[in-house]
Amino acid sequence: MAPSPTGSPHVGLARTALFNWAFARHHGGTFVFRIEDTDKERNTQESYDSLIDLMGWLGLKWDEGVVVGGPYGPYKQSERTDIYVDVLAKLRDSSYTYDCYCTTEEATERRKAAGSKVMGYDGFCRELSDEQRTAFEAEGRKPVVRFRMPDGEIAFNDLVRGEISFKTEFVPDFALCRANGDPLYTLTAPVDDATMEITHVLRGEDLLSSTPRQIALFDALKEIGVASQTPEFGHLPYVMGEGNKKLSKRDPQAHMALYREQGFLPEGLLNYLALLGWAIAADRDVFTLEELVEKFDLADVNPNPARFDLKKAEAINADHMRMLTLDDLTHRVLPFLKEAGVVSDPVSDADAKLLELAMPLVAERMNKLTESVDMLAFLFADEASFVRDEADVAKVLNEDGLAVVRAALEGLEALGTWSTAAIEETLRAKLVEELGLKPRNAFGPVRVAISGRKVSPPLFESMELLGKERSLTRLRDVLA
Repeated sequence: MAPSPTGSPHVGLARTALFNWAFARHHGGTFVFRIEDTDKERNTQESYDSLIDLMGWLGLKWDEGVVVGGPYGPYKQSERTDIYVDVLAKLRDSSYTYDCYCTTEEATERRKAAGSKVMGYDGFCRELSDEQRTAFEAEGRKPVVRFRMPDGEIAFNDLVRGEISFKTEFVPDFALCRANGDPLYTLTAPVDDATMEITHVLRGEDLLSSTPRQIALFDALKEIGVASQTPEFGHLPYVMGEGNKKLSKRDPQAHMALYREQGFLPEGLLNYLALLGWAIAADRDVFTLEELVEKFDLADVNPNPARFDLKKAEAINADHMRMLTLDDLTHRVLPFLKEAGVVSDPVSDADAKLLELAMPLVAERMNKLTESVDMLAFLFADEASFVRDEADVAKVLNEDGLAVVRAALEGLEALGTWSTAAIEETLRAKLVEELGLKPRNAFGPVRVAISGRKVSPPLFESMELLGKERSLTRLRDVLA
């Protein structure tokens, strides 16, 4: 996995990382995580830190690469310049490359004049005479090094798509470095793969068109003693967004940070990302990472575009929430509760005790970790900071609703033992039996008065946790 530290890490990047990781783990291989940072203008430290943080959060541990090191380091391209300069010198001494003095504008004008539909360089400098070379240098031109694409056809077995071939007449000679000598991705990526002895490369479908160039370059690298083999390539399907368009960095739902902020579990999100092009079984969508590793097979990856469905992602995340132990779930919601100010930071003994009692009430009701804030805040809020949802108050605490609250208060004020069972018995007797209300209409107004929302943890248990005085205070408050 070799991302560039530009911008916010996106869904397609995470899916590619997952498939590389799962493939390596399934085969007992080595998962390498390196950084392609040759784009000096767009690279940022913030983006690099985000990549490292994301991989850590997802739990996709790498065996070699940045941070952890390894036998083929360094793993940042910006720290491998000497390697590229050496390989480029060897290539220039071979017949595989040539110096090109053309400007981009000149090449474009020639293509337009010739009416050629082949995009890219036209090979003008392939066979320069000494006189032409001298004339260009006299003008002060600095050459780029271009790779000389072979004639004929380049064919390879794509690990996802099967046999693929390209006619090289449609794959123009490509530059390996800039005029100032800085290496380009077209050189650095294959050289990294060669010198790190990478055996398999799984990457996005958008890079498929560059594969014949890399395969041709690998042949040259083997010839000059830099590479021992050509990796096998697999190109993963596009991830599509709304309107069946490719999910781009401009789409809000493309950014991985969003899902972390919204309280997705890494396990749930990875489960869903695995379904973007792969399936564990025709009738099964939910599985663990261990099961993914055990079953993962590139032969089962569908080459057709996969559509990102947020609702399905949320549903699968909800299933993974149910798999967590109560202790694990509590540990995971704590950062969200602290950030929202629901509990103290560090957590006080009183908050810890209340949270321990409250979590069983909400564990089965949450689909994302962030939902813990709205579900639990009313239990921890003092009366000065407690607020009710205005829309729910307007809808439920009308004249009829307030009459219900008044009757509930009357019954509960006389209650001696403040327990879940006693609260339920009292409210049912007062509201269902005496007033003849259906349970839904009987308890709704009380729920909004107590929790501030129409949807809350179980009412009677919540009132026991709040205690008699706080519960009665909230009932009186809406009647004032």
